[in-house]
Amino acid sequence: MVVLGFFLLGSASTTVAACWLVIASLVFYGWWNPIFVPLLVGSILFNFTAGRLIARSANPANKRRLTIVAIVADLALLGYFKYADFFVSIIDSAASADLPYLRIVLPLGISFFTFTQIAFLVDVYRGYVREYRLDHYALFVSYFPHLIAGPILHHSQMMPQFADRSKYRPDKVSILHGLSTFLIGLAKKVVIADGLAQFVGPVFTAADGGQIVTFLEGWAGALGYTFQLYFDFSGYTDMAIGVSLLFGIALPLNFASPYKSANIIEFWRRWHITLSHFLRDYLYIPLGGNRLGEIRRYGNLFATMALGGLWHGANWTFVYWGMLHGSYLAVCHLWGSFKASSAGRRQSRRLVRLKGFVGTTLTFLCVVVAWVVFRAETLGGAWTILKGMAGRRGLVIPEQLGNLIPHLPHFVHTVGRMPLLGQNSVLGIAEELGLILIAAALCWCFPPTQKMGPRLRFLAISLSFAFVVQGVFYSRAPSPFLYFQF
Repeated sequence: MVVLGFFLLGSASTTVAACWLVIASLVFYGWWNPIFVPLLVGSILFNFTAGRLIARSANPANKRRLTIVAIVADLALLGYFKYADFFVSIIDSAASADLPYLRIVLPLGISFFTFTQIAFLVDVYRGYVREYRLDHYALFVSYFPHLIAGPILHHSQMMPQFADRSKYRPDKVSILHGLSTFLIGLAKKVVIADGLAQFVGPVFTAADGGQIVTFLEGWAGALGYTFQLYFDFSGYTDMAIGVSLLFGIALPLNFASPYKSANIIEFWRRWHITLSHFLRDYLYIPLGGNRLGEIRRYGNLFATMALGGLWHGANWTFVYWGMLHGSYLAVCHLWGSFKASSAGRRQSRRLVRLKGFVGTTLTFLCVVVAWVVFRAETLGGAWTILKGMAGRRGLVIPEQLGNLIPHLPHFVHTVGRMPLLGQNSVLGIAEELGLILIAAALCWCFPPTQKMGPRLRFLAISLSFAFVVQGVFYSRAPSPFLYFQF
C-alpha cells in the first residue's frame, strides 16, 4: 500500500509523495511504541533548524559554536536514553553510592538516527550540504527501510535521489531487483541466523551464569555467533536495500564479504561499511588521524574503536571489544610499516597465496575471539568461553562422534593434552555443524548480494525462496534482529 500510494501521489506531486513516505515511516516507527514518535520528530526539527542556522552564519567562530552545541545536544539525548543506567552503575561501583537505576526504555534506532544527523550537521559546517528542504530532510532521517538498524546515510547520498523526479515513477527493473534482494536477506535471517541462534544462546547463558564451557561447546558458541551476527545484520541490510529499491531509492552497500579479509584493516573496510566510514570521517580524522605522528595515530585508533564499541551498547564488554579491535588495528599498521621497510623482494605466486590464506585465517580467528567478548553479557562469561576454546576446560565428545571415530578420545587425551571429561549425546550437534559449514561456504565462496551476477542471483533467489518457505512455515519462530538492541 505504501509503494502504491507513493507512485500514485508521485504522478501528481513529488512533494506530496515525499510527505506520504515520511508519514508512512513515522507510522512504521511508532508501531513498536508510539510514545517515541514525538522524540523522533523533535530530533528531526531540532537538527534541521540547527543545520539552517549553521549554514546561514557568516561568522566562522559562531558557526563552529552552533555546530558543537547541536552535536552536544544530540549526544546528550543519546547518552540519557542509552547510557544513564550504565553511568549509574559505574558510580555505584566506584563510590558505593547505591543509586537507584532509572530503567529507561531505549527507543528503537536512536543510535542510527542520531549518528545520521550528526553527520548532517558536520557536513553543513564543512559546506558540503546544498539543499535545505524540510520534507526531504525529514524523509532522509525517518526513511523506514534504514531507520531501525541502518545503513547510516549521508545527506549527499540521498538528497539527489529524492530530488530526481524519475524516482517517483515505478521502474520494473528496480522493483524486481528489490524483491529478489529482500528475499535473499530474509533467507539469511530466517534460515541461517535464526537457525544458529538456538545453539548460540545456551552456550553464552551458561558461561555468563558461571558454568564450565568445554572445548567443543566454546567453539560451537563462538563460531555460531560469528555467523549468526553476520547473517542477521547483513540479512537486515539486504532487506532494507531491497525494500528501498521498490521506491527506486538506492541505499549504500554495507557489507562486502568481510570474513574474506586478509587483515583487520581490510575487515573494517568490508564490515558495517557505513559505520566504519562514520567513525573514520567524524571521529578518527577529527582526533588527528595519522597526521600527528605514529604514537598519536595508534592512540586515535584505540580511542575511535573504544568509542565505537561503546556506541553498540552500555556494557563494558562492548568497550573491551572496541579496545581489542583498536589493538588489532595498531598491530596491523605496525606490521604494515615493517613490511614496507622490507619490500622489494620478489615472491612466488605460491608464497603470495599462502600468505593470503594465513592472513585471512588469522584475521578470522581474531574476529571470532573479539565476537566472544562482544556477545557475552559479562567479562567473566567471555573469559569462560575463551578458556574453553583454548582447551583449558577439557573436552566432552559427543556420543555420535565418539562412536564414529573410536580412537578419538585417546588421541585427544594423550596427544592433545586436553582433559577428557567423558562422552555424551549433544542434541543437534550435526545440525549446528551443518549450518556453520553452510554459513562459512556462503561467506567465503560467494560475493555480496548486491554484486551477484544474473545467474548466481537466480540461483540464490530460488534457494532462498525454498528455504524461507521451510523456515517460516515448518520451523521455529523468528527471533528479533540483533542490531535492534544497539
